[in-house]
Amino acid sequence: MYLRLLLTCFSLTFLASCSTARHSNVLSTTPKGYTNTEKEEIITYAEQQLGTRYKYGGKDPKGFDCSGFTSYVLRNFGRTLDATAHGQANQGKAISPEEAAPGDLVFFKRPGQSRIFHVSLVVANSREGIIVIHSTTSRGVVRENISRSSYWQPFIHAIRRVL
Repeated sequence: MYLRLLLTCFSLTFLASCSTARHSNVLSTTPKGYTNTEKEEIITYAEQQLGTRYKYGGKDPKGFDCSGFTSYVLRNFGRTLDATAHGQANQGKAISPEEAAPGDLVFFKRPGQSRIFHVSLVVANSREGIIVIHSTTSRGVVRENISRSSYWQPFIHAIRRVL
């Protein structure tokens, strides 16, 4: 609930400021430790999996679940993640939505439930919203704007920097 309020306040503040000042299209900088080129490589590698089908417990290009996808992509770049979305939500450092950058992870939780039910990989963060790539049960690996999604946006729970 707190994160939803924070996201709403941030969105309103940012939208109001858009009309009064000129802003760069990108809100965040590349996290320390990884260059822009390395971030681009991570996203390019993740996008090579677009269209891969969803498979419960899947951890390779034959089929991915959400945490299998994030683990698979980041493992290729030297980062080992927990096997579950809930476990991944305890790794790295919590960051604010405005800090989200390529390679960060976004976690989703339903109101009234204690467990994380989904994870996605940030592709971009701009005035248009947070763009992620993730493995969904209905569409497999897709890229979408979660900030403008009537399904995903209400469930955004946390964003973590794991790189």
